[in-house]
Amino acid sequence: MTPLNISLADLIARLDQELPDVDPLARISEAHLRAQTLSDLGEQLIDHYVGKAKQGGASWTEIGTAIGVTKQAAQQRHTPNPFERYTNLNRHSIVLAQEAARTHKHEFIGTEHILLGLLGEPRGLAHEVLTAKAGSEQRVRDAIDVVIQPAGQKTQRGHIAFLPESKEAIEQAIRASAELGNDWVGTEHTLLGLIRVEGSPAARILHDLGFTPDELYETVKTEIARRPAAREE
Repeated sequence: MTPLNISLADLIARLDQELPDVDPLARISEAHLRAQTLSDLGEQLIDHYVGKAKQGGASWTEIGTAIGVTKQAAQQRHTPNPFERYTNLNRHSIVLAQEAARTHKHEFIGTEHILLGLLGEPRGLAHEVLTAKAGSEQRVRDAIDVVIQPAGQKTQRGHIAFLPESKEAIEQAIRASAELGNDWVGTEHTLLGLIRVEGSPAARILHDLGFTPDELYETVKTEIARRPAAREE
């Protein structure tokens, strides 16, 4: 039985058809790359349904049993570094979010800080989408100023923790990337993650600016399709 209705013969035929004139060693290299891609997709497929199971209340013991491994192995295997597939621009936006929290003397990184981080990275697709909808970067900043908490009394040093809703936004960004079939997590995915955390400061700001989850998803999908060669760094 082949659940994906694809066989080894199909894979061989496709590679031979697409690379008819290359030598055998070059085909080995290409076959290795495609095998790695298939493996990565397989892991992402499992991760997707592990996430669904966790959302449904399944324990790591139950998930481990479903996969055929121990609870500890399942947890270690399917709770990777959340920023592993983040683009350089998106990682920079997270750094900017931390600095925004520090500038405001806040003891946490909230979704509003993450939104400020996206706004601070003008090379990212999220910045383009935000400013196109709002009309200007300043209008977005003004909307954030209305919601963001007053500055604290003491500047925070060292690590600043993410609030639970910020962690959820990061998880939703990774999920949005998978839904769009992307192998990277860019600023645009983080923007989608933010609006999906209902009731969070960032989601309220985005709604006030006229965004809706479905419309934003379609906008991001269209922009990614429009620039297939312009993936973020």
